[in-house]
Amino acid sequence: MAEWEIEKPQEQCAGTGNNIECGEDYFAALVEIEGGLARKDYSVEYWESEKPEVYCFWKTRLPKSDEKKHIFVDDEMLMAFFDRLKEETEAEKVNFRFVLTLILMRKRRLKYDSTKIEDGKEVWRLKRMSDKEFDEVVNPNLDEQQIEQLSSQVGQILQVNL
Repeated sequence: MAEWEIEKPQEQCAGTGNNIECGEDYFAALVEIEGGLARKDYSVEYWESEKPEVYCFWKTRLPKSDEKKHIFVDDEMLMAFFDRLKEETEAEKVNFRFVLTLILMRKRRLKYDSTKIEDGKEVWRLKRMSDKEFDEVVNPNLDEQQIEQLSSQVGQILQVNL
């Protein structure tokens, strides 16, 4: 399994190099790089003028040093990211989607229904609790350490505690 080196917010626009100031809104995004995804932050001005090509994004605000951190990514955002990864076949993205699945199961957004073997792979069938539709997710059979590592990386990318 490849490791992703995910940087914390750099308080700097990836497009211009200008600082993002405390209390300022900005766009956090995931961009595709060789071997996976990387987090990049963009000032609102750069985002609106250049419209950088990204895989997924959310608008957030750089907290002031004395301000308590807020969770900027809600369950709807996690579900949207889960959906976005549906057709991906790269191992890192399959692993990432599986960990998102575990998080969404813990948050009771998805419920395990059954397992089948398809092309030699274990595939989980999950029910969406919002609309009772079903999704399928490949179980990459990650060990506990890999799951912990990926969960930590998901949290770092999305700037949340999972």
